Amino acid sequence: MGLDYAYEIHLPATRVRRALEAVVDLAPPGEKAATPVLLPGGARLTVPFTSNFRGDPVDCSDGRTLNLDTSLMFEVGDDEIREFLDEPGGDRAAIGYIYLTVFFEGGRRPGYAKLDFTAATTGMSLLFERSPSVRRLFTGLAEEAGAACCLLDKEHNGYEVCWTDGTDPTGFLPPDHA
Repeated sequence: MGLDYAYEIHLPATRVRRALEAVVDLAPPGEKAATPVLLPGGARLTVPFTSNFRGDPVDCSDGRTLNLDTSLMFEVGDDEIREFLDEPGGDRAAIGYIYLTVFFEGGRRPGYAKLDFTAATTGMSLLFERSPSVRRLFTGLAEEAGAACCLLDKEHNGYEVCWTDGTDPTGFLPPDHA
């Protein structure tokens, strides 16, 4: 089995829609997949990503976990990302699949949700760990969404706090890592 590193964005559950809208803004131009999502509270959002339901509406109004296969646009701003891409043309490039799981109210603090962006391959996991451009995208997303913190889950190598709004991030870590 390979590495499955993930960026975790912990945010108040009331800000999940805002965060998903920001993720949609990071999709490659012309992304064709359109998945309608019904969020807790009744809000509706169509995302340009695929789900386990392959384009069928996804009803998460009961707080069910949302799983999406995403492709996101990253700044080609460091050697790590240039090496990862086969032909790094331009200032920005799409990288995917990145598996996004949204845990509504499933966070470790009451009233918080978690967006979990998991790398699809070992090579992408190492990119998540080493690339400043990748880190900027996820920490910027956390800040834009009004998150409490952004963590890099390096599996057996623990967690790395990448960004916080001043909230104590230890409450978001599993008990054995706090």
